[in-house]
Amino acid sequence: MTPGFTTATRTEPAGPVLAFTGELDAATAPTALKAIQALTPHRGEQLVVDLSALAFCDSSGISALLAARNLALAADAVIALVGVPRQLQRSLKLIGLDAFFPAHATIEAARDGLS
Repeated sequence: MTPGFTTATRTEPAGPVLAFTGELDAATAPTALKAIQALTPHRGEQLVVDLSALAFCDSSGISALLAARNLALAADAVIALVGVPRQLQRSLKLIGLDAFFPAHATIEAARDGLS
């Protein structure tokens, strides 16, 4: 059985948090993109994408993460990934995108890295 894919957002004082759960692939990337497009980060904020409950991520999912990064940059905000699964860490490193996404173990660590 394939885990379902869900998104959840919340706003914190330092900026929005977007959490993905399940499998982020070609079938679910449009849902992820809708959630990303609904975000409104502001100048100086940090957009956190929490991947700690992500079971799988393919190239479509990585494209969605790039869309989140572009949204943050367009708003003059920054992005951080949290709880990046080991396989995704490896993929980002292999394709040279690890430098584009500061990664942290927890949201608190990401927020600490902002200051």
